Amino acid sequence: MASRSWLAKDDRLVPQGRRPLCLLLADRPMPVALREVSGAGAWIETHARLDPGTRVTLRHPQAGTIAGEVIGQDREGLQLAFDRSEAAVAFALAAIAADMSRPD
Repeated sequence: MASRSWLAKDDRLVPQGRRPLCLLLADRPMPVALREVSGAGAWIETHARLDPGTRVTLRHPQAGTIAGEVIGQDREGLQLAFDRSEAAVAFALAAIAADMSRPD
C-alpha cells in the first residue's frame, strides 16, 4: 500500500485508523480522516489547526469536493460547516455510501 503521508511534511499530521482518508485544501493540502459527515458539515481528524472562519475545501476520493468553513476544533480535529445545499447532502451521502462499501 502506498504511503498516506506523501502530502504531509510532518507525519504527526497524518490521521491513523480505518476512517476514510480525504484531502483538506487550505493554505496547503493536508491529509485528514473523515470521522462524521452530513449535509450540514463534517468532523475531520487532523493535528492541523485552522482558525474558525477559515474557508476550506474538502476532497473525498469517491464523493468529490465540497467547500466549507472551519467552525470549531479540539485536540483531535476540526469541525467544518457546509452550506446545507442539495450538493452538500449529495456529498455526504456519497461519502457515507463509499465508507459502507469499503472492505474491512
